[in-house]
Amino acid sequence: MKYRKKPVEVEAYLWEGNLINPTKDKLPTWLGNSISNGNVYFEWQGNDWVMIIPTLEVKVIASKGDYIIQGVMGETYPCKPDIFKMTYEEVLQ
Repeated sequence: MKYRKKPVEVEAYLWEGNLINPTKDKLPTWLGNSISNGNVYFEWQGNDWVMIIPTLEVKVIASKGDYIIQGVMGETYPCKPDIFKMTYEEVLQ
């Protein structure tokens, strides 16, 4: 059988690879809260900062240019830009 993804709206933030200060940078509230309470954090790997996003199963690494998404159940996860653009479109309000 084939399945189609249901149309759901998610919030997303394009991370440009810089350290984020949740009290100074303009962020979605959900991401600022995750950084402030330590659920999402940063590590220096190689020549760049990466964002570490713990999930129920593993710690996921977000790289520069990845979209950070808040899912329908409030979960946070990264998405590569090419997959994001194939899967999501902007909601005009």
